[in-house]
Amino acid sequence: MFDDVIHPVVQAPMAGTSTPELAAAVCNAGGLGFLAFGALDAASAGRAIRAVRQGTDRMFGVNLFCHAPAARDPSREAGWIDVLRPVFTRFGAEPPAALSEIYPSFRGNDAMLAMLLAERPAIVGCHFGLPEPGQIAALKAAGCRLWATATSVAEGQAIRDAGFDVIVAQGWEAGGHRGIFDPDGPDARLNQAALVRALVPLGLPVVAAGAIMDRAAARAAMAAGAVAVQCGTAFLRAPESATPPAHRAALSGGQTAMTRAISGRPARCLVNDFTAIDDRAVAGYPMAYDIGKVLNAAAKARGNDGYGAFWAGTGAAASVARPAADTVLAISP
Repeated sequence: MFDDVIHPVVQAPMAGTSTPELAAAVCNAGGLGFLAFGALDAASAGRAIRAVRQGTDRMFGVNLFCHAPAARDPSREAGWIDVLRPVFTRFGAEPPAALSEIYPSFRGNDAMLAMLLAERPAIVGCHFGLPEPGQIAALKAAGCRLWATATSVAEGQAIRDAGFDVIVAQGWEAGGHRGIFDPDGPDARLNQAALVRALVPLGLPVVAAGAIMDRAAARAAMAAGAVAVQCGTAFLRAPESATPPAHRAALSGGQTAMTRAISGRPARCLVNDFTAIDDRAVAGYPMAYDIGKVLNAAAKARGNDGYGAFWAGTGAAASVARPAADTVLAISP
């Protein structure tokens, strides 16, 4: 399943901070690097794949957002603009008059599928749900191994029944966007160890994700039944990552919160001004992300870094500034 992977350490596909250089460095160190395509179009994603291949001859993965097509609600979107309007005013800016669906789902994205079939990455991972049956069949026929994130046993069963090869068990501790299929549905908020133990009986290899920052945590996850560990926050301070300076600096504080305010879907972020906003009236994903990015830009223009999407897991304070290869070796069980 992991071919030339020496260390069972997977670098999480973090949209906006993971880079081809990071993926290649992890692969060359004997781990498994990933690219994040949730915020890229097909042409940019193809260039990223080719950039990794220039940096390594080892296998790596790519990751796609497979959320249900956005359900537009003009009234709710207008209401969210009004909620944020006073914050924009503080920075001498005006919010956008309307919101856009800035990040389309992989579902129905023919251009992205065509690119993947042409490039044939070794692993295609999915977050927020599963691709359409035709997309799954095409990727499998192209020789791609399929991974998907689960936050519950029900999601794990859906992943298995769709013919996938690996389940990524995303515990409640994990940073970034929660991979839950239905963001408005029930969430048992299982921690990483409990989720791994619940998913192992489904019969697929399980990769553990959530608060894995050192070798002891990796060994505990493997003892629970995982075949590998996926780490994101542990790589945020690597020189190969694209983590902004303010995000790197904030990691030492370590305090995180789960919020929908930034993007419209639950995601774990370092506590800042954005996480303090009441998210009960938030617009849907990714429309909320549209205005969130505009607000962050307006705040940064006035010297305020408190509205960044500083995704991180609960182990953020244990992050270390070091090359990605060193992190792979430090975590490998």
